[in-house]
Amino acid sequence: MTDETTTGTITPELRIKELEEALKQETERVLKVYDAFSAQEQEITTLKAEIEVLEKEIVDREIEKEGIEALLTEKDNRLREIEMRGAKAGKQVEFLEPELEKMEEKYIREKNRLAKVFGISEELDNDLRLAVTELKARDDWYVAHMALFEDLNKAIKDRYTMIEKAVEAERQSQHMQRAIEERMAEAIEARAAEMAEEE
Repeated sequence: MTDETTTGTITPELRIKELEEALKQETERVLKVYDAFSAQEQEITTLKAEIEVLEKEIVDREIEKEGIEALLTEKDNRLREIEMRGAKAGKQVEFLEPELEKMEEKYIREKNRLAKVFGISEELDNDLRLAVTELKARDDWYVAHMALFEDLNKAIKDRYTMIEKAVEAERQSQHMQRAIEERMAEAIEARAAEMAEEE
């Protein structure tokens, strides 16, 4: 054993080895920091994508809400018109007492026609509830997939499919509304024809 070893003097070879070890540790630490930074950057990118999707979702919901509110307002107006026509028909019965029996029979027929119209109105309500249910199903789907944006393209495609179904449901609802108007027109024409025959 030499005096250098016993006195704890660091030889150049030992110093180089220590420095190499320190360099290795620092390299590993830098790599870990870089990996952590890369992961943070990826997470930020993902969060930005999520924010964009959420913002678009909010805009879409507002548009759909306005559409549903307009549909409900239109339905209420049509029901009021039908109620007004029913009220007028009741007043006409009061002024036609001499022919009450004949008018009662005609009133029953008119009432049956209105019942059919109300039946169509109920179908429109069902269509509206179906559209709301489909919108809720889409919202539930979004919540269920909020953390699963790895397959974002597929998720967006499914969402547009649901929107197309909602649009189709609204088209069918509009078709039913046109059917109500046509049946009301037929009922009015038939009644006018009956009145003309009686005169």
